[in-house]
Amino acid sequence: MSMINRTASSLGHRDSVPNQELAKELAKTKNAGEIRELIENLKNKDQKIQGDCIKVLYEIGYIAPELIAEYAEEFLKLLKSRNNRLVWGSMIAISTIAKIKAPKLFERRKEIKQTIEKGSVITVDSGIKALSIVASKSREYLDELFPYLLEHLAACRPKDVPQHGEKILAAVNAENKTAFIDAINSRMTDMKSSQIKRLKKVIGEAEKR
Repeated sequence: MSMINRTASSLGHRDSVPNQELAKELAKTKNAGEIRELIENLKNKDQKIQGDCIKVLYEIGYIAPELIAEYAEEFLKLLKSRNNRLVWGSMIAISTIAKIKAPKLFERRKEIKQTIEKGSVITVDSGIKALSIVASKSREYLDELFPYLLEHLAACRPKDVPQHGEKILAAVNAENKTAFIDAINSRMTDMKSSQIKRLKKVIGEAEKR
């Protein structure tokens, strides 16, 4: 049976449970042909099918990122899609493969940044996560990306600071932790008590680096 026939919209589901179950199955079977079918149908004329396919793919990425890593180029191209579902879904997929594809993503950092700067909440969250992971992979990447990550932390919406701080932790080390902690402390006056508590945990983790 075609993978498309097993996705949520084809089965008449309003939820994404069939897509999640399909992802778990493919992560287990590692069927490259069936994963390729999902990639090919990211160009399907039906946007519901496109949405199902990107959902299955990034769910695979959560479990077994090596199975979708070879499609980094396809995900990067979709950052320019007019279908916002594909944009943020692809950014999630990119974040799941960032450890594996750091060199390629670093080369395309400008595109990722541009997408973050005009993207939806999910796009921004996943883009910051991806760049933070890439930054952690080499000194060159860190020197280039960490200032951008700190600038983002200083300017993002107050309610996003805790979550983005947690993601940027991936790029924090003994040399840059002071700058990171200072950036967080500079936002504390914007925070609610629950957010302050969360950020203090982030600071505690940074201090251990």
